[in-house]
Amino acid sequence: MDVLTFSRIQFGDTAAFHILWPLMSIGLALYLAIMEGMWLYTKDESYYRQLRFWIKIFVLTFAIGVASGFPLSFQFGTNWAAFSNAAGSFFGNILGFETTIAFTLETASLGILLFGWKRVPRAVHFIANLFVLIGASLSGFWIVAANSWMQVPHGVAFVEGKFVVTDYLAAIFNPDTLVSFAHMWLACIVATMFLVAGISAAVLLTKNAADATRAFFLHSLRYALMLIIITTPVQMVVGDMFGGILEANQPAKLAAYELHWNTNPPGTGASLNLFAWPRADGGGNVFQISVPNLLSYIVVHTPDGEVKGLNDFPPLDRPSVVDAIITFLSFRVMVGLGVVMFFIAVWGIVLWRRGVLTLPAILSRRWFLRVLVAAIPAGFIATEAGWMVREIGRQPWVVYGMMRTTDALSSNLALPQVGTSLIGLSVIYAALAVAFVVFVVRIVRRGPDLTTPIP
Repeated sequence: MDVLTFSRIQFGDTAAFHILWPLMSIGLALYLAIMEGMWLYTKDESYYRQLRFWIKIFVLTFAIGVASGFPLSFQFGTNWAAFSNAAGSFFGNILGFETTIAFTLETASLGILLFGWKRVPRAVHFIANLFVLIGASLSGFWIVAANSWMQVPHGVAFVEGKFVVTDYLAAIFNPDTLVSFAHMWLACIVATMFLVAGISAAVLLTKNAADATRAFFLHSLRYALMLIIITTPVQMVVGDMFGGILEANQPAKLAAYELHWNTNPPGTGASLNLFAWPRADGGGNVFQISVPNLLSYIVVHTPDGEVKGLNDFPPLDRPSVVDAIITFLSFRVMVGLGVVMFFIAVWGIVLWRRGVLTLPAILSRRWFLRVLVAAIPAGFIATEAGWMVREIGRQPWVVYGMMRTTDALSSNLALPQVGTSLIGLSVIYAALAVAFVVFVVRIVRRGPDLTTPIP
């Protein structure tokens, strides 16, 4: 456990915690925009009540997202100064766009959304609501664009230890950016709607809940299920698009996804390892459970398409055995939870078509409600696993094929400094997570305001 390993763990810990809150902000922003749009269109006050209730949880996610984002940005200077010095002319510029364009739009519009009641016309208030969604989504886009450039660096040259931009648009819109953003944006919706559905199901399972409160949360459950049903299949299709991108741009990462060591010979297909465990020295697996030709079908869409193995790359240019194991297992967690969420969505479709999503009938489907409560963390765990696949599978490169992670580290770090800050940040993040859960439980127990006059 050296300074490099601790710095990677610290950045991963910070990023894993921070990503939860923009994820919920984007998902809830979409839900709030739909509720206000439906309220203005139908004049049905139930949509207005939905807006006023869920906006409280949105504010919590926004506040913690801002607080947890500061340590992440500072680490580029404290732990990864060599990377910042080399890539700052492009990478820092993109992160600047996230702040000046996206975050500013989101925060300014949020002020109108929260305090504009009785102060601006309803149409202006709705536009502010839309701008919160657009700002949050744009923020996600610029973050993904910066990260995608690290994954598939285009439009730059590495000259005397610094990245020089040769084609700005090619750097931003590299082959990974748009697919990754779509995948991440859909993940925000799926994960957050499972949160909304799970909270709603928990209230419906409560024995002493008032009928009006149950009716309110059944409304939330229906719309959350509708968005889950729409986005989950699309998410699976977008995820499948990564196979070709990885095969063309990050073949070593793709091989690590599957612990695929040896390139399949011409005329034969590459097998998909359902489960495997590598040898301690790498180079092959101790054992594996495989499906013949399936990896070729998924990646190349032919039964005998060539998929390069890890042994085709020098050991220093591919993920270590530990990184490969983490990438392999994380990928299966992400895909497995995605399949589970898809089947829950199908279950919801069946119940909807049978007319079960009514107040008397849904209470008799307690198993479905219990499954929704249990599935609250599924989308968040899948997203975290996906980012572990994306980041750990990229090793040993911080900018794929151009700059190694070892060369990106600050030169004057000491192990006690990194270890102490890692522990301190972890304690703070744990406290923020507990505070979020406590406040959400308090908001849900207090229930929606169903009586205050509409402004």
